[in-house]
Amino acid sequence: MLENHAKLMHFFDSCDEVVGRKRLQKMVYIMKKCGIRFEERYEFHFYGPYSEELTLRIEEMCNLGFLSEAMEEKKNYYQYRYQLTEAGADFLSHAEIDRPVLDNYIDAMNGKSSRFLELVSTMLFFEHLPKEEIEEKVYTVKSKQNYKQEEVEEAWTFIEEMRYVS
Repeated sequence: MLENHAKLMHFFDSCDEVVGRKRLQKMVYIMKKCGIRFEERYEFHFYGPYSEELTLRIEEMCNLGFLSEAMEEKKNYYQYRYQLTEAGADFLSHAEIDRPVLDNYIDAMNGKSSRFLELVSTMLFFEHLPKEEIEEKVYTVKSKQNYKQEEVEEAWTFIEEMRYVS
């Protein structure tokens, strides 16, 4: 019961906090594509891969008191911060789930901007295509982001590194 919620709580337990809904979506997606067993389904959305299931589970965990959600007003938008609560940590301590080590994934992604994680997750979303077509897709569906070739090359390197993290 609530196994998928517990897997996400393990993710939050491995982070001090996650700042930003977009960052949260991208971090979970990238780890999923690197073999971490998250069950949420993703579709392509304005900011790249997006999971309605993940959004609903986060909302449920907040409603159950397992996650805290703090909203802060920025210039033109609201930013959300998520942390595992004591109740969430207590629930997690009783959950019988696999607990892969996530620290190296999280550290690598925390060192990158949300914009970069959006690029990486978009490339991973189209990974069934040849490399050249993936890059064409990025330049087409993310034209407003104005990604440079150097950023795309950095993203390829990052993807390779992430696939060998443990």
